[in-house]
Amino acid sequence: MSHFTTEQKANIFKEFGGNEKNTGSIEAQIAMLTQRINHISQHLKSGNKKDFSSNRGLMKMVGQRKRQLQYLSRTNLSSYRALIEKLGLRK
Repeated sequence: MSHFTTEQKANIFKEFGGNEKNTGSIEAQIAMLTQRINHISQHLKSGNKKDFSSNRGLMKMVGQRKRQLQYLSRTNLSSYRALIEKLGLRK
């Protein structure tokens, strides 16, 4: 599904989830989605404008991340603010 190596995923989960085994934390899930969104965005910008399947997948991931961010802002506002700052969202 995604083109990230196991080490890259482990680094993301370690940085945002506390350790590489904590793949279920909401912060780690949002960080992983953000990496995938950035990867597909680059693919579409680099001459693949008509790749409509990837574009649809991108839109679904953006919606999923938006819902997860809303959940995080409701449950833990300080963690939400730290995460969007760290990921560079909401400029």
